[in-house]
Amino acid sequence: MTTAVLSEVATGADDLSIWPASAQRLPHGDPAVAGVSLAEVAERFETPVYVLDEGEVRGRCRTYQDAFPDADVHYAAKAFLCRAMVRWVEEEGLGLDVCSAGELELAVTAGFPPERIVLHGNAKSPRDLEAALRLGVGRIVIDGPSEIARIAAAVGPEGHQKVMVRVVPGVSAGGHDKIRTGTDDQKFGLSLTDGGAQHAISRILSQPQLELTGLHCHIGSQITDVKPYLVALRRMVGLMARIRDAHGIVLPELDMGGGHGIAYRPGEPALDLTALARRLRAELIEGCAAARLVVPRLLIEPGRAVAGPAGVALYRVLAVKHTGEKVFVAVDGGMSDNPRPALYGVRYAPRLIGRHSTATAGTCTATVVGRHCEAGDVLAADVELPGDIHPGDLLAVPVAGAYQLSMASGYNLVGRPALIAVHEGTARILVRRETLEDFRSRDIGG
Repeated sequence: MTTAVLSEVATGADDLSIWPASAQRLPHGDPAVAGVSLAEVAERFETPVYVLDEGEVRGRCRTYQDAFPDADVHYAAKAFLCRAMVRWVEEEGLGLDVCSAGELELAVTAGFPPERIVLHGNAKSPRDLEAALRLGVGRIVIDGPSEIARIAAAVGPEGHQKVMVRVVPGVSAGGHDKIRTGTDDQKFGLSLTDGGAQHAISRILSQPQLELTGLHCHIGSQITDVKPYLVALRRMVGLMARIRDAHGIVLPELDMGGGHGIAYRPGEPALDLTALARRLRAELIEGCAAARLVVPRLLIEPGRAVAGPAGVALYRVLAVKHTGEKVFVAVDGGMSDNPRPALYGVRYAPRLIGRHSTATAGTCTATVVGRHCEAGDVLAADVELPGDIHPGDLLAVPVAGAYQLSMASGYNLVGRPALIAVHEGTARILVRRETLEDFRSRDIGG
C-alpha cells in the first residue's frame, strides 16, 4: 500500500516502502507525492510544512473497511484532525473517536454525524460531557467510577445516553512504556483484576437513563504483533459471559481499540492488518461459541495507521555543525512541531530532496536537530545523510501524518507549521501557518 519509486539521497538506502503509494520521481528528477513536487511545496508554502496525501488517507480507510467488513471502523481523531480529514473519513464510511469537546465540535460542525462518534477520555470535563449530550454523540466511554453519576445526572431522569465501559484487560503491549495502556499501572480504564470494571458495570445497569451497549479496551499504541489483541479479546469475552450470568444481559458491542503499529523507517515491522482481522474474527466467534454468547458487533479504532504514512514533513537546513566526531544538522523546525522523539525516543528516516548530492566522500552519520532551546530537541538521531549536506538544503521526513501537528506546541513562539493537502497533481492549504499575530491576539494582558 505504501510502495514508491523515488530516491533523492546518494546512499544505498533507497527503500521508500514507508512513503505514500503515490510517491514518484518527476521527469526533472524531483520527488513528488500525488503528482506534486515536494521541493515546489517547500518553495511555495515555506518550511517547515506538512504535506498530507489525500489519496493515501482515503486508501487506508478503504483498506480497513475491506479488512473488517463486519465491524465498525472508527478513526481515532487524536492522531490528527482538521475539517478536511473529517470529510474524508466520513465519505469513506468510517466512524470517529474523539477525546474532547474541541475534537467533537470540530467534527460535528464539519458535518460529521454525531451518532457515529464515540467520546473517550480518562478525565472528561463538564464541557466535554455537555457537548456530547447537546450534540447527541453516539457513545460515551466511561473510564472511571465517578463518571457514572456525573453522566447520569447530566442526562437527567428523562434522558437517554448509550455508554460503554473501558476495561483494563491486563495485557502489556506497545512500542514504549508511555504508550502502553492495557495494564493496571496507568491512568486509563477500570481493572479486571481488582473488580473495578465489574462494580462499575453493576452501577451503570442500575441507572435507567444509561444504556450499556458494550465493553471497550485499548491495550497500547504502536503494536506490531497480533497476539496481545487475541489475549485481550479472550478476557473481554470472558467478562461479557460473566455479565450475562450475573445480570442476564448480553452486550451487543465489543470495542478492541486501536494502536496498530506502522513502520517509521524502512525495514521496521508493522502490524499485519489482514492477519489481525482474520484472527480477531476467528477468536471472537470461537470464544463466543464456547461461552454460549451471541457474537457482538466488533469496533476498532485506527488512528496512526490511517494518517501516519500519508504525511511528509519538510524542513530547511539552517546550520551544519561538526562537534568532535558528531555532525549536527539543524533545521527550521523541531520539537514544537514534532515532540515524539523527545517523548518516546521515536526514530525517523529523513532524506535530502530538491537536489542531487555531489559529495565525493559519500555519506555521513548525522543527528538532525531542531531550533529550540532544549538539548533534547532531536528529530532524528544517527541517520545517514549526504556528506555535502549544507544550509539551504531541504529534508523530507516521511510518516509524519500522525501525532505531530496534533501534538505541536507554541514553544519559543516559533508557530506551528502549515498543512498542505496534495491530490491528483494539486496542492492546497488545509491548515494555515501559525503567525506572531496569532500569539499576539491571544495575549490580552498589559
